[in-house]
Amino acid sequence: MHEDDDERMDAAEQLARLDPRAGAEAFRAIAGDEGADDERRIDAAEQLARLDRRAAAEAFRAIACDESVDDGLRVEAAEQLPELDRRAAAEAFRVIACDESVDDGLRSSAAEQLPELDPRAAVEAFRVIVSDPSMDDGLRASAAEQLARLIPRAAV
Repeated sequence: MHEDDDERMDAAEQLARLDPRAGAEAFRAIAGDEGADDERRIDAAEQLARLDRRAAAEAFRAIACDESVDDGLRVEAAEQLPELDRRAAAEAFRVIACDESVDDGLRSSAAEQLPELDPRAAVEAFRVIVSDPSMDDGLRASAAEQLARLIPRAAV
């Protein structure tokens, strides 16, 4: 499968040089292919960002919200979003922060990205973390502190 993914990426890169619109479509197909290697999907979304920022934002959001993708790569995809689409970034970080199957540290890190993007989404994420008894106690306490600071901001 990885050889096929590499071949698809090479073909998409060549196509992008000849016809940027067709190249963008090829990168979009790879980025959206749940059967492709997760790292290749991110690589394709990164290439797509040079050709079509909106499509790249959709691809990164889809990768970040895909529970079958490695947790670290989900966060990596979400981290690409703020410069492309702040709303999509907020959604991606909220989904990761609220996903109980994601590593506690990554969930906490994702939640910490939210206050600048969307205070209401941050409140939701921190509430989920605070109420999750399986979450690390130190991270839950930190989330409670963040929540106390955010509640007045989110009400506005």
